[in-house]
Amino acid sequence: MESPPGNVTVPMDSSQLMALSDSENGSSVCYQVGDLSSGVDADAEALRRLSDNLASLFDSPELAPFADAFFVVENDGDDPPREVPVHRCLLSARSPFFRDVFLKKDKGLVRIKISELVQGFRVGNEALMTVLGYLYSGRVGALPRGVCVCVDDECLHVGCRPVVDFMVQALYASFVFQVSELVNLFQRHLLDVLDKVAVDDTLVILSAVNLCDKLCSRLLAKCIEVIVKSDLDVVTLEKVLPVELVKQIMDSRLSLGLLGPESSDYPDKHAKRIHRALDSDDVELVQMLLKEGHTTLDGACALHYAVAHCDSKTTKELLEMGLADVNHRNLRGYTVLHIAAMRKDPQIIVSLLTKGAQPSDQTLDGRTALQISKRLTRSVDYTRVTEKGKFAHTDRLCVEILELAERKEPLLGEASVSLAMASDDLRIKLLYLENRVALARMLFPVEAKVAMEIAQVDGTLEFSLGSTPSTHNGNQRTAVDLNDTPFQIREEHLARMKALSKTVELGKRFFPRCSEVLNKIMDDEVSELYISQYTTEERKRRYVELQDILKKAFYEDKEEFDRSGLSSSSSSSSVGMRTKVARR
Repeated sequence: MESPPGNVTVPMDSSQLMALSDSENGSSVCYQVGDLSSGVDADAEALRRLSDNLASLFDSPELAPFADAFFVVENDGDDPPREVPVHRCLLSARSPFFRDVFLKKDKGLVRIKISELVQGFRVGNEALMTVLGYLYSGRVGALPRGVCVCVDDECLHVGCRPVVDFMVQALYASFVFQVSELVNLFQRHLLDVLDKVAVDDTLVILSAVNLCDKLCSRLLAKCIEVIVKSDLDVVTLEKVLPVELVKQIMDSRLSLGLLGPESSDYPDKHAKRIHRALDSDDVELVQMLLKEGHTTLDGACALHYAVAHCDSKTTKELLEMGLADVNHRNLRGYTVLHIAAMRKDPQIIVSLLTKGAQPSDQTLDGRTALQISKRLTRSVDYTRVTEKGKFAHTDRLCVEILELAERKEPLLGEASVSLAMASDDLRIKLLYLENRVALARMLFPVEAKVAMEIAQVDGTLEFSLGSTPSTHNGNQRTAVDLNDTPFQIREEHLARMKALSKTVELGKRFFPRCSEVLNKIMDDEVSELYISQYTTEERKRRYVELQDILKKAFYEDKEEFDRSGLSSSSSSSSVGMRTKVARR
């Protein structure tokens, strides 16, 4: 996939350009021509130089001070928003949309959020830069490789989700900015790859082009045709598409005789009532509806519905009822774990795995939850390191959790803590767990949050346990003074210990690299550096040293993972060697 198809080709590396009229709308796009090194056409050379000069105005950091406006692009994760310098005069001349936008702004430097310009739709930084780059230079560069490539090595990257997302975002931004030639360009490309796009991703395309009026009528009609013939259920359609479009699709299925008996029966009125209760996060109402006996959670595909459309708290409460088969398949042959992989929520994935979800189960077309997750994850997100030096993107976390789950037996049941320990042992155990989980929150906040929320741990006591009630994150609980003699274990202490122990066990099971680092830190008693006898400067110095060790650990683990698939034994060995540095 080197260039979008159609009558208008996109320049990649050549510097020789000419203008080609687009017969559909009378506009023009620059395209690549042959080598004109001898006898260069004067007009083509002038056009090339103009394009290069204007492109440098957009691309060169040293020319950024000449900008009189900034577009603010919000990023995923912990990264701060990015400010893109632009020029009012040039964009106003190239686009009626921007002319109207800037006429309403006061003179002087202005900052405009892209989310305000493309309301109700997310346009990523890469797609925005592609469209703006075209407005400046008249050229569309090569597809951004890391953005349009998933992390599945078996994928051809022609119609996988990263490609679809980029094209859809660029098409919609072109539509909003009233750049019709780019709308046509991306529409033609999507039409050419549509037969290689998964049907769930076709729904993503349809949702966007339905907003583009008549400019994308061909792509709209083709997407509807694909979805009419697909196995997408009406519940999924209703969650994504407007009512009139759903009706059009269902009427077409009915006229073509594509509605089988099972499809017409789902969801019945009883399943719909359960779905509406889940939409309201009312699990108690779900329990009352089940008592009527008209349907079951599996009959209503309630767990599939909750995982796809409800928050993680509602999903967890539904799981805790113990009335749903965690490996039940819906009409499309998807297990709940398959749906969770599409949702890309690590907490939900871990919750399902702890309840016995089978990661090896395949869809009807032979995909596991891991393969689904990989096809949805952009390479740039998988390898992206935050400013804190961690691989913290949730998409990567989902892939790693499912990789580990495929290599090991599922973690069944709840974590347990032996209550037959002496009181002094319990005191040490509780202090150790509090310190370990608090350290995990500091060094691995994303992973720790997943484990703590599943174990229902609302916070930690930050290494020192006082003798009076304390409030953490708005939740009040009785603190434990482990220096009191004798130390009296109460029921709430045992419950606290059980939750903390489950957090640690989940961390060891699903985040082994993080756990290995924590093991070494706790064993070396490095955690003592955070206790009050150390000065602030000593704490800060040791914290910086630990951060350097952890960054090195992540980079080495990534290299090892690329070579051997992240075996637990090699991970443990490499972490052990790195820990020797910490001991010095």
